[in-house]
Amino acid sequence: LYEEWRRIFGIVYGQEPVKAQRDAQALARLYHVTGSTDLKPLLFAVHTYYALFMKLLAAELLSLQQGALLASIAEQLPALSGELLRSRLEELERGTWFEAQGIRNFLEADFFGWYLSAWNLDIEVAIRSVAKALAEYEPATGTLAPEATRDLLKKLYQYLVPKELRHDLGEYYTPDWLAELVLNEVGYGGNPEERLLDPACGSGTFLVLAIRRVLDFAQDSLAWRDRERELVGRILENVVGFDLNPLAVIAARTNYLLALGPLARHLAGKDLPVYLCDSILTPQSQRTQQRPVEHQKDIPVPSAQKEFWIPEELIDKGQVDALCHLLEQCVAGSYQRAEFLARGQRELKWEDPLTVRSLGELYEKVRRLEGEGRNGLWARLIKNAFAPVFRAAVPFDYVAGNPPWVNWESLADEYREATKGLWETYGLFSLKGHAARLGGGKKDVAMLMVYAALDNYLKDGGKLGFVITQTVFKTKGAGDGFRRFRLGQEGAHLKVLSAHDLVELQPFEGASNSTAAVVLEKGLPTEYPIRYTLWRKAKPGRIAVDLSLKEVQERTAMTELSARPVNQAELTSPWLTARPAALAALEKVVGPSAYQAHAGVYTGGLNGVYWLRVIERSPDGFLLVENLHDVGKTKVKKVQALIEPDFVYPLLRGRDVGRWRAQPSAYILVVQDPVKRTGYDESRLKVTYPHTYAYLKQFEQVLRSERRSQVVRDLMEKGAFYSMYAVGEYTFAAYKVMWRRMIGRTDGVVTSQIADAYLGEIVPVCHEVTTFVTFSDRVEANYFCAVLNSAFPSLISLSYSTSKSFGSPHVLEHVAIPRFDRSNPLHRSLSTLSQRAHQLAALGKQGEAELRRVDEEIDRVAARLWGITEEELEEIGRALAELG
Repeated sequence: LYEEWRRIFGIVYGQEPVKAQRDAQALARLYHVTGSTDLKPLLFAVHTYYALFMKLLAAELLSLQQGALLASIAEQLPALSGELLRSRLEELERGTWFEAQGIRNFLEADFFGWYLSAWNLDIEVAIRSVAKALAEYEPATGTLAPEATRDLLKKLYQYLVPKELRHDLGEYYTPDWLAELVLNEVGYGGNPEERLLDPACGSGTFLVLAIRRVLDFAQDSLAWRDRERELVGRILENVVGFDLNPLAVIAARTNYLLALGPLARHLAGKDLPVYLCDSILTPQSQRTQQRPVEHQKDIPVPSAQKEFWIPEELIDKGQVDALCHLLEQCVAGSYQRAEFLARGQRELKWEDPLTVRSLGELYEKVRRLEGEGRNGLWARLIKNAFAPVFRAAVPFDYVAGNPPWVNWESLADEYREATKGLWETYGLFSLKGHAARLGGGKKDVAMLMVYAALDNYLKDGGKLGFVITQTVFKTKGAGDGFRRFRLGQEGAHLKVLSAHDLVELQPFEGASNSTAAVVLEKGLPTEYPIRYTLWRKAKPGRIAVDLSLKEVQERTAMTELSARPVNQAELTSPWLTARPAALAALEKVVGPSAYQAHAGVYTGGLNGVYWLRVIERSPDGFLLVENLHDVGKTKVKKVQALIEPDFVYPLLRGRDVGRWRAQPSAYILVVQDPVKRTGYDESRLKVTYPHTYAYLKQFEQVLRSERRSQVVRDLMEKGAFYSMYAVGEYTFAAYKVMWRRMIGRTDGVVTSQIADAYLGEIVPVCHEVTTFVTFSDRVEANYFCAVLNSAFPSLISLSYSTSKSFGSPHVLEHVAIPRFDRSNPLHRSLSTLSQRAHQLAALGKQGEAELRRVDEEIDRVAARLWGITEEELEEIGRALAELG
């Protein structure tokens, strides 16, 4: 989406006027073509339509505040002739209409006025229909019930843009109840003297709710009654929003007006404090970037016209706003360079002689763009870009919001490069090399925004409350740097005050995100354990987005848990979350295991090539096989072929593995050298196994083009095109204890050689969605399986993992399973109990009752391994039932 806005920026400002107009006309036509396959320009046209609706709505609200002094703009427009309609809209789009009502910045840096240059009958008819629709609404709606009008804007956007497209773009409104929860948690009560910032304000949900709290506070306070004009001034100074999305900024400014209601009449000569800017890449961070010699004392503002260089001296003096107003006035008044500089010296009073040169170049550039017919919003664009500087001159008491959730790998290349230094400065890059490539480095930009906001905008002792992905608490590797809770090596400490786990509630309509909320205080170190509230639905069904916080609380069960690092020697390790009593008991269990786990075989995302169904075995020993062509996300062609049996193994998929049981349901072709860890040499296959090679050769192109895993691609570069990953000598061990990942509990089973109808006695191979530990001895394998299937490993896994990492190999880094000791009676007893459990599981329903008794006995014996008391075991059982 960021790249798309940059592209739009280029259309509006960066091209020749004729081409820009041609593109605009094409977009206008696309709006009427429902069958368009190019969604980006169609989306832009829809955004323009939505933006126009909001501009007209804002104008209507201001008209209402002026009473009879200003006629309804929505009532006027439908009756105007085509030329007058266009003229009135030009006034609206230039912002002059809003400036006449006292709001200077409602439409500055707007991307959505392109339709005026593409004006035609279709656009005229469409705009008349928008105005007519708006005129039909109850005129007092915005005054009497601003929240109802906000709800109208939300629904309008949801109707205009299909759910699937909004999901792909990550465009979701924060439910009011969730924003209310965050504001409650940071302690924001609406005191007009306290300052609050939303650095990714979107359509303005947090800002609107904050204004509502200010108005309620003032209504209940004798000190603020009958001081409306002063109250509005405080709100405009102290309730501030930033966003990088131009559409969001228009929506937030409209909603800001709605929230002020009748107080909007006191806006004369004011700016709405919602700015189009990047709150992460603030000009402060750009001070550290390398600059050319001629601009060593300037700060760059990136744009489609390269950089605008702003003298650092004026930034430090807080004069960017004054500079931008001066630029606008002088360009509009056709000032010469010398005249601009003379007036600037008198009003801005700079001292550094280099400032003169930089300002002269800046003025010439803005004036040239204006002369070329490029839209005259450059000064306002500069002012918005520096809003994070002059608005944070006085740090904020509170920062609250819902930052964008965008994976590092999904960011635009230029944005990754621009922000890389900040990730490193804040210590958010904790992994390098191989570990990072395997996914441990999958950071979310929300992590960076938390640290940037705490660093740049929040005062010492101030509080930040963000809606954020729950993975920052639970993810091994990717979240380690975030859980340092300190601004770099020597910066301020950050104290986590509370966290809320909202994963089950799925607050965002149409999205299944791992939602959480966190509150931090700047200036104090984090102390464990932390208050961690788990929200669960009291009844099945979706939590509607339009419920109040009280209604949501009535429909949910909230459990107060405690959180601490799973490895207390590593404070950045994932959080272990459980009831306080259960957490205390788990202290005895948490620690590194004596055993090492492995992941199953990974084909690189093309299971349809390697997974097979055996049709028959020919008299000469070959297998007639058919590939399972339609498994997985990437489908491949269906093939039947005769191949040698040497590399074919029974396959245990995730669905084949359960508690005390396992049964292969397919076969897999493993043409991988377990010692060299690459595919067997192609020459060897051609000579010795030509049928297998011929089968694989049919898929060479798809294997080379469709496997996205960088690890697998590296292996193909080193060896054969059919190379796989996670295949070693351990893959073919005589005994394995394996369990399925991503299901919460660590439910294990002992596997060994099986008698296969086509392959004889052979060891099954497990898929990458399973985890396993290898053994050479059946007795030891059963001991380990019993301990694994006790309550303790499952509770630890549930308590510190996310759904995608449940049961991964790293679980054994945190469950202190001791090495098997044949002389220890507890170990022998657990092994015997495991063997009995496998026998009972094979009986199905007939053995269920006794199997439950065996499971209970395993818990009791395993508890004695770690000195867990009966009371602690009961607490762990309750916690497991609660989380599982």
